[in-house]
Amino acid sequence: MENTAKRANPFPTQCGARIQVTGLSHRYRHTPTNALEDVSFTIEPGECVALIGRSGCGKSTLLHIIAGLTRPSAGDVRIDGVPVTGPSPRWVMMFQQPSLFPWLSVAGNVSLGFRFSGRTRETSARVEELLKLVELSDFSDRNVQDLSGGQQQRVALARSLALSPDALLLDEPFSSLDAFTRSSLQRDIRSIARKLGVTLIMVTHDINEAAIMADRAFVMASAPGHILNEIVIRRPGDPSGSEGFEKARRALIEAYEGAAGLAFAEDAADWSI
Repeated sequence: MENTAKRANPFPTQCGARIQVTGLSHRYRHTPTNALEDVSFTIEPGECVALIGRSGCGKSTLLHIIAGLTRPSAGDVRIDGVPVTGPSPRWVMMFQQPSLFPWLSVAGNVSLGFRFSGRTRETSARVEELLKLVELSDFSDRNVQDLSGGQQQRVALARSLALSPDALLLDEPFSSLDAFTRSSLQRDIRSIARKLGVTLIMVTHDINEAAIMADRAFVMASAPGHILNEIVIRRPGDPSGSEGFEKARRALIEAYEGAAGLAFAEDAADWSI
């Protein structure tokens, strides 16, 4: 007799992680000034926040500290109240390069987290669902070297989501992709994060990307790195074609120019749109 019991949802809705950064400062060895100084903010569960600013303002340093890959010189990071002292499967970073194992298939790369965590019994069903989620179901047995750059980043995304993290940290993972592929991944990653309830923090130089994907954007200035402006992005419906997107984009441009010392001053802070 056919089993009519409803199959358990392999991706239960999560509430995402609450991330608190308090008094964070960091100085690299043998450098005279801080890379970051007195950075504090809170990110609510399920929120998407963009870190945006010119090269050298400390965006990636801040993201690496949140991920537990770098220990700060002062201050702390807490995820759901727990101090971050190192990497964890609860918060996962995606880098500019997908860093896949070239000798493995698509499914083999996605299943690595289950193998390393000893959860091999759930591998087959979960990998199938993950590949469906990132629209790669037909590529399961393909070698990752045969995929396009965008497809490889989708594999990296599926691998990052395998162990159901509460937070996903994006360090410019779209920067080397063509405009069409980049736009598709921006839309899909934001949609997947909402569906799963994952908190997102993304580093980007792309103002359009921040306006499309983020609920808030922290605009950073350098020497030392600090948050100069906070842009709250409110939009109805599809951000790429809405008035809210255009308002967010204009405010981000002005705040970015202010942080870079190009056109606007510090009193441009605390935009809300």
